[in-house]
Amino acid sequence: MPQRKLVVEVISARDLMPKDGQGSSNSYCVLDYGGQRNKTLVIARSLNPTWNEKFEFHLVDQTLPGELEINVFNERNSGTGRRSSFLGRVAIPMNTVQNKPTDNVRWYPLLKRGLFSNIKGDLGLKIYYAFEQQPSQTPVMKPLAKETARLDVPVQVVPQMPKPPRRTEMMPDKQPIPMMPSSLTVHEADFTVKETNPDLGKAVDYNHHYDLVEHMTYLFIRVVRARGLAAKDVNGTSDPFARIQVGNVKAETKIVPHNLNPEWNQVFAVGEDKVQGRTLELTVWDADKLSQDDFLGGLMFNLAEVPLRKPPESPLPPQWYKLESKAGQGRVRGEIMLAIWWGTQADEAFPDAWHSDTGDHAHFRSKMYSSPRLWYLRVKVIEAQDLIPPDKGHLPEPYIRAHLGPYQIVRSRIALVRSASPLWNEDLMFVAAEPFDDLLHLLVEERIGVKEEILGEVRIPVSSIERRIDGRPVPSRWYVLDRAGDVGLRGRIHLRLSLDGGYHVMDESSKYISDTRPTAKQLWRPSLGVLELGIHGANNLLPMKTTKDHRGSTDAYCVAKYGQKWVRTRTIFESFNPRWNEQYTWEVNDPGTVITVGVFDNRHTPYLGDNMPLKDLPIGKIRIRLSTLESDRVYTNAYPLLVVTPQGIKKMGELELAVRLSCASTLNLMQAYVQPPLPRMHYYYPLDPKQLETLRVAAMNIVALRLMRSDPPLRQEVVQFMLDTEAERWSMRRSKANYYRIMGVLSGIMAVSIWFGDICSWKSPVTTVLVHLLLLILVWYPELLLPTVFLYMFLIGAWNYRFRSRTPPFMDAKLSQGEHIGDLDELEEEFNVIPASRAQEVLRHRYERLRGVSGRIQNGLGELATMGERVQSLLSWRDPRATAIFITFCLTAAIVLYVTPFQVVAVLLGVYILRHPRFRDPLPPVPWNFFGRLPSQADRIL
Repeated sequence: MPQRKLVVEVISARDLMPKDGQGSSNSYCVLDYGGQRNKTLVIARSLNPTWNEKFEFHLVDQTLPGELEINVFNERNSGTGRRSSFLGRVAIPMNTVQNKPTDNVRWYPLLKRGLFSNIKGDLGLKIYYAFEQQPSQTPVMKPLAKETARLDVPVQVVPQMPKPPRRTEMMPDKQPIPMMPSSLTVHEADFTVKETNPDLGKAVDYNHHYDLVEHMTYLFIRVVRARGLAAKDVNGTSDPFARIQVGNVKAETKIVPHNLNPEWNQVFAVGEDKVQGRTLELTVWDADKLSQDDFLGGLMFNLAEVPLRKPPESPLPPQWYKLESKAGQGRVRGEIMLAIWWGTQADEAFPDAWHSDTGDHAHFRSKMYSSPRLWYLRVKVIEAQDLIPPDKGHLPEPYIRAHLGPYQIVRSRIALVRSASPLWNEDLMFVAAEPFDDLLHLLVEERIGVKEEILGEVRIPVSSIERRIDGRPVPSRWYVLDRAGDVGLRGRIHLRLSLDGGYHVMDESSKYISDTRPTAKQLWRPSLGVLELGIHGANNLLPMKTTKDHRGSTDAYCVAKYGQKWVRTRTIFESFNPRWNEQYTWEVNDPGTVITVGVFDNRHTPYLGDNMPLKDLPIGKIRIRLSTLESDRVYTNAYPLLVVTPQGIKKMGELELAVRLSCASTLNLMQAYVQPPLPRMHYYYPLDPKQLETLRVAAMNIVALRLMRSDPPLRQEVVQFMLDTEAERWSMRRSKANYYRIMGVLSGIMAVSIWFGDICSWKSPVTTVLVHLLLLILVWYPELLLPTVFLYMFLIGAWNYRFRSRTPPFMDAKLSQGEHIGDLDELEEEFNVIPASRAQEVLRHRYERLRGVSGRIQNGLGELATMGERVQSLLSWRDPRATAIFITFCLTAAIVLYVTPFQVVAVLLGVYILRHPRFRDPLPPVPWNFFGRLPSQADRIL
């Protein structure tokens, strides 16, 4: 029976640490598995070496124990007598190796060997199991380099075998059929963010509104009015309209019925890339429903003579032009008032103009939306009196069922004591949106068997409820209960109602929240700065639909959301590389917020017909945390648009953006880091986390329905995709992502333990001697302990400054566990609907309960990973302001602790930590506020 073997193909490495003193490395790899060791060739003077070498290892134990370890070294000059320097290591558990060959390269990050190792880069490998075959000839043995002889473990040379063919299943008398893959690997290189160099600032107007987008030239034609036109209808009038043609671009004004002096006042904008030829043809026609339109006159313009206008120049005044006749069609009469000029998207006529790439449809133009103001409605149900049960012979066990709008239904607990005057003292929370047109409907009910019996009800207009901005008590009231169809009173209920404006009503996940201000505007702090976003365009979008003539097509538009302000760009018809070049601005009130930009395919374009679905499809989205942006710096990058499909993570194209965060006062921005992230009401009168999640879903639905009713609408599926409606849904992929995030955080602790083990084993004598000296100094002078720690963290942070990220964070496929999908059935489970359609009733109940519990575990793991990643971000310069604050604090603490006796510091710190609750403030402390604003990897997970 053939035995399995482990096949390892060492492809290449990238972004290695330079070690030869000349900005490069002479790198090679040493592979070690079960006492078998191999070594690649040395690639000289390269930080991105390529080996393309294959090695095979025998499996003595077929149960696949242990792990494969690959160490990357830099070969130093043998004449110096110094050994090779370490570049990183990779440890691969055997239970993660595939059971068949793969054509895709998987990239493994290089890990440190000790605490002081300075490592970076990735190693590209192909690893799989194969069956041993009898060689047809004597294999060629591969020699090893001289350094192999210095290795402590004996080297076993394994012959190089040719790459096995792709596995197929053979069927009798038929062609081989490839097996369906059970796993999926994608190229991470396709998912990287790329820096772009657009030509910015040439479309600038007087107010500098377009300095983050590229110059786009348009031919503007303003058709104002006409006079003295010829009458073509039997009633002595005409139904005139104007037709414009520039090359292949045609457009028409509206029809003015029964008028010889029509007024249109419409503007047309034709993109320079759509202009073909050198002339503009404008004609006037009489619309006729029963026969061909009648010609009323026309004009021809040479585009080379059209003037160029740049704001803030005054608008070009329209002029009267005499209409001319076509050759052989007789005389015409009348004049038309026009204005024609070349301009850019900064022209004030551009937003309301007809666009050559959008058409004369308001639904496809750019639009700004605003979310409704949301309030928390608190209903405190105190008690009821004089309830009349349906059965006079027993005491009721009532509860409250409250309705607000069609979707918010909340039930209270059953009264603790059976009585006609029950007591609850329970708060019921709702989300209400301005204007307050809804009614709060409360029903006092009792369950009798399987039937719910209404004991009484009351309807209260939300607009009549008192508003408050703090925790002051509001007066309670008694409301009379009645019952539909009954005559007479059914008792009364005691309520305390309030609209709480001191909270921030969340309509999006707290992981990437875009606004933290309370509802009440009088509690808002001054703005900290301005966020500017330039949406340039998209590249290489995939076809999203098929038109009536069986062509692949994409009609793309962008939606950006920050705070209460939503913006939507115009729709570009039938383009896989649309160019919008639109710029938008938001006020910033918190540096820890996130802006979300999504790209969608418009399914409501006029050429599709009536058989297309009515929901716009998402192409992808990106999120950018503002705290990771340096002030007054313009970031221009192309971000990959990634979506999760049942077949894995797929790249749908790239989105080019320009982002700038302008800060009015750096001191105020720094001060925001130590302020509580949420308004004070969240800490003085906190809400239950489960209750907050229920209210978030209600708020999200309210926002989606309100924006859907706008004109033109921002569709519900768009809002839900931007607000991550299904962020809490169970996903094996997200759970693995959070698990590996935790492991990444814990790897630092493991590195410290390994480093300490190396110190104890004298693997590095110089380091061990230095640690001994440091230990003696700290024991002899204990007051140097804390200054040394803070000074060391300051030095690490200062050293990491040169390695800080040069681009804002983006959707990371590798971090999202999309680079390698172990089992496609996991994705099928992720996209499975709830309730499950493939299970019986009992199994379905258990499965959904398991998913609910697993979803909470998933979010708990994510919160734990977030805390660890925030600790790591203190010195990583991911948030440049936070790292600057922290290392300044470390330097200050090092100096203060140096001059202050250690015993005094220890006593003061202990007394402060153990202080009496009377001296504690319900607001979170300054260090916790600072820590809560630090960035994590949570906003980079798909």
